[in-house]
Amino acid sequence: MAGKVKWATDIEKSVLVNNFEKRGWSQISTDEDWNFYWMSVQTIRNVFSIENGYRLNDDQIVNHFPNHYELTRKDLMVKNIKRYRRELEREASPLVEKDENGKYVHLDFIPVTFMLPGDYNLFVEEFRKNPTSTWIMKPCGKAQGKGIFLINKLSQIKKWSRDSRTTTFISPAGKEAYVISLYIDNPLLIGGKKFDLRLYVLVTSYRPLKCYMYRLGFCRFCTMKYTPSTSELDNMFVHLTNVSVQKHGPVMINDRHCFECYGYDIIIDDKLKPWLIEVNASPSLSSTTANDRILKYNLINDTLNIVVPNGEMPDCKWSRCPPKEALGHYELLYDEDLAQNEGVECEGKPRLGPALNKGNRLKDTRKPFSTWK
Repeated sequence: MAGKVKWATDIEKSVLVNNFEKRGWSQISTDEDWNFYWMSVQTIRNVFSIENGYRLNDDQIVNHFPNHYELTRKDLMVKNIKRYRRELEREASPLVEKDENGKYVHLDFIPVTFMLPGDYNLFVEEFRKNPTSTWIMKPCGKAQGKGIFLINKLSQIKKWSRDSRTTTFISPAGKEAYVISLYIDNPLLIGGKKFDLRLYVLVTSYRPLKCYMYRLGFCRFCTMKYTPSTSELDNMFVHLTNVSVQKHGPVMINDRHCFECYGYDIIIDDKLKPWLIEVNASPSLSSTTANDRILKYNLINDTLNIVVPNGEMPDCKWSRCPPKEALGHYELLYDEDLAQNEGVECEGKPRLGPALNKGNRLKDTRKPFSTWK
């Protein structure tokens, strides 16, 4: 298409600006007629709000889906994962297999979690099964480690109740909802320090689902050596790996104007089991080292090559499925269209071995392709 892409952003980060300038795009103000807008989550809420009624043109693209919070808000992520499990159970999917202790074999990838105040009684019942356990409380609507604390006694959260004499947890007026999760007290340590993994996933469409996983990522380390001692429960420098702290099944609305690069935070325990801790809608694009800057610059570069191929004018009618050589460090994680086509092909061919049931991996021997379970 003729003409330069006009870009705007309310997140002034060098890894963004340098990538836009490298492509020869023209910067304009957020009030002008833009083609590509890298927005904060606050701005995207205003754009897609009912009151605003803003309509995007076919040549406009933004970096968030309208209700990204269904995946990135802590309580909604847990709610949607639990709903996903229930749906699979109704379908009698083999993915809901449980072991002799009643735990999921394939779907046990988040710690035991409850929402407060709604699940308070359920939490108390679970807590009393193992009264020496430690739990971590996180405010649902905050990020970067804000408002997080650890508890190992029921009395420690009763102060959040209006009336501690009752057995029901009541959130005080003005207090936001919290999630409370069983704390992973046996993390894998490196040099005696706790760490987590940051992985990136790019979603270009939810219906049909099309997503990519970035092969590069990084570890975030605590600044102090880890100890399970209860005397250190208040020391967040021991327990939290958020950079900001150390420095100081979801139902999604698909929109063809949108894409999203999510930051997944994973903790590995000492049995090498990975646990999903949270998903970030706006993973930090700040860089503190040269390697960090290079990683995030390449992440944005490869993302733009997928969502705006060849640096041309955005076209929302295009399905955004670039050739493999254009993916950079991304790998195709799942393509629903391709998976469905493969399923149709398999139905018309004789098969060896067990039949393909819903939820099984679809394999293509002609070209590399992976699907989620």
